[in-house]
Amino acid sequence: MAGVFAYESSEVDWCEDNYKHSENVVEYFNTMSSFIFFVVSPIMLYLFHPYARERNLAVHLVWFMMIFVGLFSMYFHMTLSYVGQMLDEISILWVLAIGYALWFPRRHFPFFVKDRSSFSRMVLVITIFTTLSSFIQPTVNAYALNCFAIHILYSLGLEMRSCTDQRALRLAQASIGLWVLAIFCWISDRFGCSVWKKLNFCYLHGIWHILIVVATAYGSTLIAYLDANYEIPHSLPNLQYWPRDNWALGLPYIALKGTTKTQKGC
Repeated sequence: MAGVFAYESSEVDWCEDNYKHSENVVEYFNTMSSFIFFVVSPIMLYLFHPYARERNLAVHLVWFMMIFVGLFSMYFHMTLSYVGQMLDEISILWVLAIGYALWFPRRHFPFFVKDRSSFSRMVLVITIFTTLSSFIQPTVNAYALNCFAIHILYSLGLEMRSCTDQRALRLAQASIGLWVLAIFCWISDRFGCSVWKKLNFCYLHGIWHILIVVATAYGSTLIAYLDANYEIPHSLPNLQYWPRDNWALGLPYIALKGTTKTQKGC
């Protein structure tokens, strides 16, 4: 049992040289880059609060769990332990499951699901079962992550086809760009390590951490905005950016402008 907590007990070893900067930290840059979770997550918790207060305070669970993703990511890259790997992957699964339960459009529910409470309970049962199964067969977690992610992307694509809000469309383009760049970094670090070692640049997984947090901020805001237009249209949801709305770069959030019922383009 103690072996699963041991340093380098995980079969996964990223491209960064081990113990290069510290004898107690296996992958130093990958560990330090996980701090981005502790920077962005509290800001998004604050920015999401008006929307969460109007829609459902459970929305805060998404970014609250992202803090745990950062914590477990640091632990995993610091030790490369089997337990660290499992905690890292399972925390990501729960973030996806919470977002799926909260924001999956009601009109796309399976025919046997009558309301969001029933849908959320179904997602909870599946996630718990997957979490327990992953300790027996770790690959189960990867399949569950992919199923949640692919279905979310498919549903988001369907929603965006009928969207006419230019800010939402630009946010969707930025989200897709960030996700593609993040995935490129992940794949390149995992499967192209020999190339990057020749270039003496073995830090793409750390860059993945930074990109994926920002991509999650963009993507979750877009999904929440679409959800707000259907679930709480009386609040007049509007996309804005922090710290300045007129800046080209920033963290997106939903500003609620009113209480009069209205119809919007998406």
